Amino acid sequence: MSNNNSWDWDTGKRLVADLEPWHNEFSYMEEARISPHGENIAAIVKNEDMEFTICSQGADGSFITWENSYDKIWNLKYGPDNRLSALISDMAEWTVSTDDTPWENTYDFAWDMTFNPAGTHVSVSTQKELQYSVITNDVPWENSYSRLTDMALSPDGNHTAAVVETIPVLESEIFKFRKGCYSVAVDGTPWGTNFMNVWDPVFSWDNARVAASVRTNYQDYFIAVDGKTWNKSFTSVWMPRFSPVDKSVTAPVKTNGKWFLAKDGDIVWDRGYHQLWHHFYSRDGLKIAAIVASEFGKWTLAVDDTPWEITFSQYLTDAVLSDDGKRAACVFKDDNKWGIAVDGGAWEDKFDMAWKPVFSPDGRKVAAKVEINGAYHVVVDGTVFKTAYDHLESPVFSSDGSKLLIKGIEKNRYHREIISVKGGL
Repeated sequence: MSNNNSWDWDTGKRLVADLEPWHNEFSYMEEARISPHGENIAAIVKNEDMEFTICSQGADGSFITWENSYDKIWNLKYGPDNRLSALISDMAEWTVSTDDTPWENTYDFAWDMTFNPAGTHVSVSTQKELQYSVITNDVPWENSYSRLTDMALSPDGNHTAAVVETIPVLESEIFKFRKGCYSVAVDGTPWGTNFMNVWDPVFSWDNARVAASVRTNYQDYFIAVDGKTWNKSFTSVWMPRFSPVDKSVTAPVKTNGKWFLAKDGDIVWDRGYHQLWHHFYSRDGLKIAAIVASEFGKWTLAVDDTPWEITFSQYLTDAVLSDDGKRAACVFKDDNKWGIAVDGGAWEDKFDMAWKPVFSPDGRKVAAKVEINGAYHVVVDGTVFKTAYDHLESPVFSSDGSKLLIKGIEKNRYHREIISVKGGL
């Protein structure tokens, strides 16, 4: 997440844009996108020439559009640095445009637009003349491949990785497939080892290494780091993670019918679960949390191999730890209702939908976006705010945790609101 100290944190509610004139002006308008700091709002629209462009609010409260228009625009996003990017098609050639400046390189198709945490780099997967590659900030890989998936961008934005087909294989070439045709390419250069399958490449926190889940045959799954597999195979594995504090790699692994957490090939969580996945570290790297199930239909969150006592029957997702690692929260689904659980207990209210909870930097408060009867609300520490929004972004805490930024649209009017949450609501 980008540093928000430079944002405007003066309390109060401010109208940023009245969207009613936008709807009156354009025959077609997609869902609006709001910048991280809340100062800007934009949407894909179709102009009078029946071409697509981007509309945003002007300095005087009116709306303005990009100078350029296109056959099609999709995947409109604000980056962490508040710049606006989208995938654009001009004469059936796709590329990226950031703040109305299109890249020079074009492709038959582009997808999977990804930003690094600072927002300084934008990467996309591409396809041209049936060859696949990756491009970052308009600089493409030198190499292209017959297939490419699971593109990943390093934290500093200077490196990309993706699963690639190094040996072209047809669907009917089973024996060729079994010998291994897939690897990970880093900045366009593949590892020296091929595998039957490869999934989910991830970068280390220092941007120097890449790990991925691999399969060498129908039975044996490994974690590979920079092309070298762990010394031990498993019956299945999930996405690996690099430790923020040392050079180790951890991953959920399945052996003897149970799931465990392994570190560099050795089991470190030895309790054994019916399922264990989506593991992640606290910011300081000293704690690890994961979504687990003790048995079928009993989902919960485990921190350092200690599961919560409470379980949920249908689903658990969007788990998060506070910055100091002392608190944990997640979204769950139970009895067809969604809810937020914090520190092993569920908030009393249930919702039609709930989004990833957010801890204040000091860990004392938890906020989330939820849906109730078709409208969106902010919830803080289990208290549902009365204001109902037609569109709402997830709330954001100030760096000292005393204020909350709410970005919501009510009856086509987008307001940016700062409220004080210090000492209670």
